[in-house]
Amino acid sequence: MRAPMFPRMRVPVLLAFLVSILSACTPLSRVTLLPEADGRATAVLVQGTAGGSQRLDQPYAVAAVQRSGAVDRAQTTADDVQKRHGALLALQPPGVQRFVLQFEPGTATLTPESQAQLPGILVQARALPGGELVVVGHTDRTGSPQANDILSLQRAQAVRELLLAQGFQPELVEAVGRGEREPVVPTEPNVDEPRNRRAEIILR
Repeated sequence: MRAPMFPRMRVPVLLAFLVSILSACTPLSRVTLLPEADGRATAVLVQGTAGGSQRLDQPYAVAAVQRSGAVDRAQTTADDVQKRHGALLALQPPGVQRFVLQFEPGTATLTPESQAQLPGILVQARALPGGELVVVGHTDRTGSPQANDILSLQRAQAVRELLLAQGFQPELVEAVGRGEREPVVPTEPNVDEPRNRRAEIILR
């Protein structure tokens, strides 16, 4: 008896059907929140087309946007991310590094403790070939906002000069002042807070 032909003909149809099912189950996109190298808290809001959303605010939280427009939340681990995306992670540029230097009250003079930290910071800055450095000056809330704007820039420029004296290229070192706008410790006006009298060196 001659074997029927339809079983062989149905194989491609079955494969196409399975691929269609699998494709329908695959999320349109997936977002995984990775931790910051310096431990800072971060968050991202992932919105779907159906009006749903998920806020990711914990390291390795995952949001999957489904084809229906819904957004599902899950949790993964550092090991799982490394296994799945290790090759991609290896292509990342070095993370941003931040260092904080403190100043004497009302001046652009580093405290003795910060002067002692500076050599170690310089070593790490030199390890970033071609990297940019941004020096951001800050003040506490003693004095007027206008005077603090000037003082914060003076602090940033003082640190920049120290970096240039160590051979860093001027075009790669930027100095900016933030005044009293971004305190580490929020205070009332005219409160002397040493932790707010600072300059941040950002290596990127």
